[in-house]
Amino acid sequence: MKQITIVGGGLVGSLLAIFLAKRGHKVSVFERRADPRRTDTYAGRSINLVVSHRGWTALRAAGVEDAVKAITVPVFARMMHDRDGQLNRVPYSIENRAIYSVSRGELNRILLSEAEKLPNVSLHFDHKCVDVDLDKASCIFQPDGGEAMTVSADVVFGSDGAFSAVRAKMMHGRFNYSQDYIEHDYKEVAFPPNADGTPKMDPQCLHIWPRRYFMMMGLANQDGGFTGTLFMPHNATKDSPGFDTVRTEAEVTAFFKEHFADAMPIVPDLVEQYLRNPQSSLVIVRCDPWTHKDKVALIGDAAHAIVPFYGEGMNAGYEDCKVLNDLLNEHGDDNWATVLDLYGKQRKPNGDAIADLSMRNFVEMRDLVADPQFILRKKIEGRLQAKHPDQWLPLYSQVKFTDTPYVDALREGQRHDRIMEKVLAMPGVEEKWESEEVERKAMELVKASF
Repeated sequence: MKQITIVGGGLVGSLLAIFLAKRGHKVSVFERRADPRRTDTYAGRSINLVVSHRGWTALRAAGVEDAVKAITVPVFARMMHDRDGQLNRVPYSIENRAIYSVSRGELNRILLSEAEKLPNVSLHFDHKCVDVDLDKASCIFQPDGGEAMTVSADVVFGSDGAFSAVRAKMMHGRFNYSQDYIEHDYKEVAFPPNADGTPKMDPQCLHIWPRRYFMMMGLANQDGGFTGTLFMPHNATKDSPGFDTVRTEAEVTAFFKEHFADAMPIVPDLVEQYLRNPQSSLVIVRCDPWTHKDKVALIGDAAHAIVPFYGEGMNAGYEDCKVLNDLLNEHGDDNWATVLDLYGKQRKPNGDAIADLSMRNFVEMRDLVADPQFILRKKIEGRLQAKHPDQWLPLYSQVKFTDTPYVDALREGQRHDRIMEKVLAMPGVEEKWESEEVERKAMELVKASF
């Protein structure tokens, strides 16, 4: 049995605690924020999550799949809202497979409660990590209103998010690090249910209002409402409004009337929410190495914070936990040097790949989903998958519905881009996309080595 300190009790830290405690280790979790089961930690600044295949695989391995599934809503398609309020539903999969919407706060509360059921887990809230001794695996925590305390362990996991205190200490040595803010910020918008608790929109769709340079999206909650998010540039450009130019009540009202008119009747306090809710930034973190000897490892956003546009940040963090657990199964719980070294080497390339995939999907969601060429491509890809399932699996399906490493999925997606560019360039492809000629051309390209 090892003494393990987990810095950060969010979505990944709470699941990691369950994995490690079930292996017999004594796990202490320290979270700088208050207990989300007793306070609304995420109020006004949450983006709903989706649990995909990778997430379910990890949750199942940890024995908490059923507890989480009880608070999710299945989502089978994107529903695009154009400027005129017209709807276009695009399924995620020709097999009618779903991703699962879940409230960030509800999920965190469930996992903390599951962790707390284990006798060898202790949870400590309002404890800020102020220092880490990497070689000794000891941390200094500052409790809210109390005296600083030193906690010694055998292994420390930094699961403390994009601005990780553990990672900051690792940066004092030979450590590569980059932090990139994208030009877009976000604000939460809550879509209420009808008076009788029924949803005002199809709850089994991710609703997207794509406006090329900015967008709004909404995912269903179990109460019939939706958690919506507006993504828009921090500063206005010649092509797009920005949060800096949409500030007053009059500006906000005019903005929503022009760009999201169909949302205003179903969110009566849309303008008030915009003015009240905080504006938050989006950051991408890449770093290396993720581990220090056999003593310290980064996991989740502390290692690979990404933007939320593939809905894979949490799933990637859960896959980190599953891979770590598998390596412990393979190499034993007394061989942490080997386990942590292999963990970092396996997960680092995939962390970088999902960061690239997430930015790619952002462009797709805000812009391409409204493009006739993109819609045509999806139709052709669906037909290829249906007729040649062993040779064509769309990138989205690889990411959301399989265990294909992110780095391999990205590489295959780039190959698909080259193939589809040539297919869509065929004369008259819009009229003959279902023809044997188009199918034959596509499969010739699939078999060609380019």
